[in-house]
Amino acid sequence: MNQSINRLFLLLLLAVLIAPAVAQTKKATATTSSSNQVKTANGILEGTLEKSGIRSFKGVPFGAPPVGNLRWREPQPVKNWQGVRKATQFGPRAMQLPVFGDMNFRSNGVSEDCLYLNVWTPAKTGKEKLPVLVYFYGGGFIAGDGSEPRYDGESMAQKGMVAITVNYRLGVFGFFSHPELSKESPYKGSGNYGFLDQAAALKWVKANIAAFGGDPNRVTIAGESAGSMSVSAQMASPLSRNLIAGAIGESGALVNSGFDPVPLAEGEQNGVKFATSIGAPSLAQLRAMDAQQLLNEAGKPGMGRFVPTIDGYFFPKSPAAIFAAGEQAKVPLLAGWNSEEMTYRALFGQEAPTKENYTKLVQKLYGPRAEDVLKQYNAATDADVPQVATDLSGDRFIAYSTWKWIDLHSKTGGKPVYRYLYSRPRPEMVPEMGNASAGLAGGVVKDSIAPKAPPATGAVHSAEIEYAMGNLSTNKVFAWGPEDYKVSKTIQEYFANFVKTGNPNGGSLPKWPTASGNPVQYQVIDVNTKTVTEKNRGRYLLLDELNAKK
Repeated sequence: MNQSINRLFLLLLLAVLIAPAVAQTKKATATTSSSNQVKTANGILEGTLEKSGIRSFKGVPFGAPPVGNLRWREPQPVKNWQGVRKATQFGPRAMQLPVFGDMNFRSNGVSEDCLYLNVWTPAKTGKEKLPVLVYFYGGGFIAGDGSEPRYDGESMAQKGMVAITVNYRLGVFGFFSHPELSKESPYKGSGNYGFLDQAAALKWVKANIAAFGGDPNRVTIAGESAGSMSVSAQMASPLSRNLIAGAIGESGALVNSGFDPVPLAEGEQNGVKFATSIGAPSLAQLRAMDAQQLLNEAGKPGMGRFVPTIDGYFFPKSPAAIFAAGEQAKVPLLAGWNSEEMTYRALFGQEAPTKENYTKLVQKLYGPRAEDVLKQYNAATDADVPQVATDLSGDRFIAYSTWKWIDLHSKTGGKPVYRYLYSRPRPEMVPEMGNASAGLAGGVVKDSIAPKAPPATGAVHSAEIEYAMGNLSTNKVFAWGPEDYKVSKTIQEYFANFVKTGNPNGGSLPKWPTASGNPVQYQVIDVNTKTVTEKNRGRYLLLDELNAKK
């Protein structure tokens, strides 16, 4: 009898001890699953807890799918959803052809239904008020995606911020203008849909980022190439300039560039010509056309590009005029370009880079102003030509417009401006790449017939992205070494400090002065990062003068 009582007592004791443990386990499980959930204005999202401890939310909708009658409309609000929406897979990328042949995507296919963003956050609660980085991808406004590994936000999130990549419409879907579109529009304009997508994403961030632990009043926008041009566009636009606290531009600005917005009437007429040429002159016919067919038609040789418009809404006037008048976002700016944005071969083609050929080429390009150009871009001997012609080629391509943006904002922005020149050449490719060469968009182009391109002598266009975002390890093409990781640590720390404080300086980093002096000082970012004084301002002033007389 006593034995039975003792056994019963032990069982009861075990039950008492085990019950709380089981309850605690259940509670912990519930907490773990719900900790990856965030309640947004449209509904609950469930993301992924990465091994690093960063929470990621991929494929988050910030606009209604721009399909059917919403093709070529400003982005519309997202419809609310019931229950929990999984946010564990990148959404589809915007409609695009494989233009560069070297972009690496993790997105869920390609579709007109592309208005998604991705969030990486170190915050454990919605009360942490961390600074926010919103990154716009490059790709010439015809390609690119927020899923590309080089833009991945996990490494930046580990620096103590919420990092976001944003999709936006491209090409004919993003920048097509037409009189019928302007007529039906509430603001009587058309075009700029890609920029309107970015502005809608910034509004989404303002309304929702606190739930991810971000501070809606500390949002820095950044981007490279077309993404950098987008940063300058968002700074200039009245729709978004009050939504940002800082800006980072890597190689590109919509200021005296080849992609500057044209008058609305010109954009509309370009649209009419395109529509007529493909046998779909009416808006109804254009909207009824299959998305892939429309993309293919727009991508045919000789079709030209679809450029932004001064639509009276997103752009009340040209960005250059807005910056000159001091009507842009009054925020700190960190911007610059790379030491080999374009090679001398872009000018010479198959011609030998001799002083004689260089002189003839400049005379052909600049006519009566050739002597002025040869004075600023002076090659005393044949040996000087490759570097001088590389400088001229890079300035013509993207460095001059970036310089102009920085120069204008430093005069009218009323906030600190930090300028850089990124000069670290990428290392050799890994042996497995074989006979491949670097592509303009940042990956590689494999061609078994073409001779292997000579190694770059400077930092080529887009070379800094993986370094700046802390993503060297995601790129398996190049044989990264200790010096590359040293450069990456430097530039990523500069960027992270800027996102947090509006100032890149901090810790043991080499001191980076503002670009406000005369002459201007800027930071050369390389293995031995240092401050230098501008010596070639005359080049940009001349290009400025030539641009004004176009």
